Amino acid sequence: MKLKWTDSRDIAIALDETHPDVDPMSLRFTDLMQWVLDLEEFEDDPEHCGEKILEAIQMAWLDEKD
Repeated sequence: MKLKWTDSRDIAIALDETHPDVDPMSLRFTDLMQWVLDLEEFEDDPEHCGEKILEAIQMAWLDEKD
């Protein structure tokens, strides 16, 4: 399954599996965006990303940690 920016929950799960010891709230959005782009299953245009999308991913990742 290829991930898009709108798949914030699935992206959060993949990030948590890839970076299990990271506190999502400690990441800068520039780093978060790069980590998403680096995910093997991610396939979307970097230009379609914005602060609201990164915020949604960050919050979903935080929920995964709980």
